[in-house]
Amino acid sequence: MPIQHAIWTVADNPMPLAATRLPSEQKLEEMIVRDPRILSGEWMLIGQQEATSHGGRIDLLAIAPDGSLVLIELKRDRTPREIVAQALDYASWVEQLTAEKVAQIYQRFSNGGSLDAAFVQRFGTELDADELNRSHQIIIVAAELDAATERIIKYLNERDIAINVVFFQVFDHGGQQLLSRAWLIDLSETQANVATSSKIVGEREPWNGEYYVSYGDAVSRSWEDARKYGYISAGGGTWYSQTLKLLSPGDRVWVKIPKTGYVGVGRVTGGVFPAKEFMVSTPDGPRPALDVLSHAERYKASADDPEKTEYFVPVTWLDTVPREKAVNELGLFGNQNTVCQPTAPQWRHTVERLKLAFSKWAG
Repeated sequence: MPIQHAIWTVADNPMPLAATRLPSEQKLEEMIVRDPRILSGEWMLIGQQEATSHGGRIDLLAIAPDGSLVLIELKRDRTPREIVAQALDYASWVEQLTAEKVAQIYQRFSNGGSLDAAFVQRFGTELDADELNRSHQIIIVAAELDAATERIIKYLNERDIAINVVFFQVFDHGGQQLLSRAWLIDLSETQANVATSSKIVGEREPWNGEYYVSYGDAVSRSWEDARKYGYISAGGGTWYSQTLKLLSPGDRVWVKIPKTGYVGVGRVTGGVFPAKEFMVSTPDGPRPALDVLSHAERYKASADDPEKTEYFVPVTWLDTVPREKAVNELGLFGNQNTVCQPTAPQWRHTVERLKLAFSKWAG
């Protein structure tokens, strides 16, 4: 069913706001360029109206914290099916972009800026040239789509093609225009498809049922706390926390500390909890995580922001090692997404190796 928007005033006699529209989709594009958070607070724009070798122009191009690219197309005056077909055509061009080409696109967009420097400033980590554009996703911006086109997009996404639609609707409130946003598909699903996709034909294989978890950095979270109290966590932005929703009780997770190595394997025992709701077991009984954990003060500072707060998933550990004894060797799988379902042969090899290193993995 096509997505419908409605906004009501909060009052004793609630009133619906009248739907209206922006003067043009060009206005929406300009707004997104000025404040990309209109689309997502987790991406950095790197290109606008970039000419492709296929004879068209990409409306907007962005980069995610893992170096994957985000192709953004506004519907404009094209039919729904035309925009989907054109976006897929453009994606075939984006897929072939080298690191040098991506850097040149950003230079044109920023009037000579450095992509490496901008990436560090935006995400707080260096851009890995080997990870740049290893995968990508397609975002279509529209006020509405017909039911058939929505079915096509859902069909593609369910078959691991990372494509999504963000719907915008404009409402009038006392002469001021308000913009609402809604996504067709949960962002964690699209992000999961990006994380498991590969540019190399033939590299993928059926997922083996084992989940990969990236457990942040020592500045933001403590592995010793996670071992002691039984959890994994992520936060600081929805890009980092939303993939936790992929996990369900009973799932087995293999946990890696980035740039350090694998430190544990466990089974998920519950759902996703925001910091304010998560409880841990202590010798004195259950206590709020915000009263116990090493980084509690940091978590308290963002606890009231649903996008920035830390989120927790309870885990029963089967086997763990301290950070300084992390398992790390050439050829083991790594990814910056907090949770993913890898489909590369490298993941099968990694799990086989980890089962030797963590002897209690089957407990």
